[in-house]
Amino acid sequence: MNWYPFAKPLLFKLDPERAHYAGLRALTLAPRFLFPAAVKNPVKVMGIDFNNSIGLAAGFDRNADYLKGIAKLGFGFIEIGTVTKRPQEGNPKPRIFRIPEANALINRIGFASKGLDYVLAQLERYQYPGVLGINIGKNKTTSLDDSIEEYSDLFKAVYPHATYITINISSPNTEGLRDLQHGEYLSKLLEALKKQQAQCQNEFQKHVPCVVKVAPDLSSDEIEAMANLFLKFEIDGVIATNTTISRDGVDQYEIAHQKGGLSGEPLFNRSNQVIKQFHKVLQDEIPIIGLGGIQSKQQAQDKLAAGAKLLQIYTGLIYQGPRFISELAAF
Repeated sequence: MNWYPFAKPLLFKLDPERAHYAGLRALTLAPRFLFPAAVKNPVKVMGIDFNNSIGLAAGFDRNADYLKGIAKLGFGFIEIGTVTKRPQEGNPKPRIFRIPEANALINRIGFASKGLDYVLAQLERYQYPGVLGINIGKNKTTSLDDSIEEYSDLFKAVYPHATYITINISSPNTEGLRDLQHGEYLSKLLEALKKQQAQCQNEFQKHVPCVVKVAPDLSSDEIEAMANLFLKFEIDGVIATNTTISRDGVDQYEIAHQKGGLSGEPLFNRSNQVIKQFHKVLQDEIPIIGLGGIQSKQQAQDKLAAGAKLLQIYTGLIYQGPRFISELAAF
């Protein structure tokens, strides 16, 4: 039963953030038979066995509050977070804006998180049996100089619970965060994380891949420099891309001038360009998880053709509904 076309108009009458949590609460209560069966189309990436190649991007379930409900949807993997060390409210509301004419969203949430201790307690309470990514990020008040230690502490804390860990240094909604994508900051961060990873692997007797999430607003030279550092430090994976500060394709809409990161279909081409540029350097030594603008099966195929090994969706789920997951996973 495809019930989403009936529910979507009602949800879209609500403020986007209220609609998001209303949908998640309903999902938690809904019986499993309302959702398509999970598609088994297995793939192995980063040494991990995925039931299918379609994942949920971070930001949908920030604090692992709704894992049990999301598990009904048939994703091959789920990424929670962004998790910060200390609780923080994020940016003032309203902070999510729909552009339905373009299948797009703008958000400026800014790492709203109940904090590390809360998330760890949630993960202890419900131990998700599938592939679980945990996305980590620095607190807004943490300086760039102190952020390397904070990321390292977060990495160690979530390591026992994660199938892979994503380092979020690319959100446009935390001031200065994207500086960590460049030069000495990036080099020192990757060095610290790989050292922490080796120590955790020895302590916990398992390998948890370290993945870096990158911005779409990078120049070709910046992409090449980042890719070479990823190779140097043997990073396990790259997620390309986060949201964009560009308004290409939506600048005719008045709401598009709200501050924040743009996601959805207008991001698709730029995301693919970044994937292609990273893949040109990384080849198959470091796999890429493709994210940004997928609203159809053809777009998913195009992202794989650009060089991605796995895919994530977020805005596509909001506009297309839960059946979209099984449609993508089946090809």
